Amino acid sequence: MGKRKVLSEKELKETPLPKEGQLLGIVKKLLGADRALVLCTDNKLRVCRIKGSLRRRVWVRVGDAVLVELWGFQMDTRGDIIGRYTAAQREWLRKEGMLPDWMFQ
Repeated sequence: MGKRKVLSEKELKETPLPKEGQLLGIVKKLLGADRALVLCTDNKLRVCRIKGSLRRRVWVRVGDAVLVELWGFQMDTRGDIIGRYTAAQREWLRKEGMLPDWMFQ
């Protein structure tokens, strides 16, 4: 499996933060067909599609912190996963208060 890469403080500061129309979330269940059930920071469960460019580069697993871009017409139920955070980035987001503790229960 190889050595685990440790992120430096500089790389943590380059963590992409959500912009308008984007939320942070935690993957609760993989649904198949490149879809996942994500609990977002606004306390809503959404069915999110894993974007093709991300799907080829990164494995998304249950419990991962992800960046979700909301759809324009089904904002409460649908979205796209456009990024995944490493464990170090997830802990940094948690310490900064961007990922609330209730999401990890």
